[in-house]
Amino acid sequence: MEKRYVLEFGLGLDLHGQDVTEAAAKAVKDAVSKSCLCGLQEVLGLDDLDNDVRIRVTVAVSRPEEIDAERIAACLPVGKITVSAVKGGMTVSGMYFPKFGDSDASVEAAIAFIEVLV
Repeated sequence: MEKRYVLEFGLGLDLHGQDVTEAAAKAVKDAVSKSCLCGLQEVLGLDDLDNDVRIRVTVAVSRPEEIDAERIAACLPVGKITVSAVKGGMTVSGMYFPKFGDSDASVEAAIAFIEVLV
């Protein structure tokens, strides 16, 4: 029976470009940067982290149908990864700079929830 080993949240923003996948990828990287999985080897004795670990990622964004799950999964270095996108996050007023890739003056914010299961 699988058990959760690590739970972590992250926040990501796409300040220019209005790309929910970019914001979600930053949120996943933020969550990963706050986690150390050394216990998988040192405590549990796992050596094959790609096969012995499952990682469930949930990203909350304003337009979940636009999430590129493969791009989100690529942010994680180990494990069998599943990605789910749900409605959430935020779209807030920002600045419009077409040279930065903006299509409008909004900022996309995403929340990521990472579960490491063994």
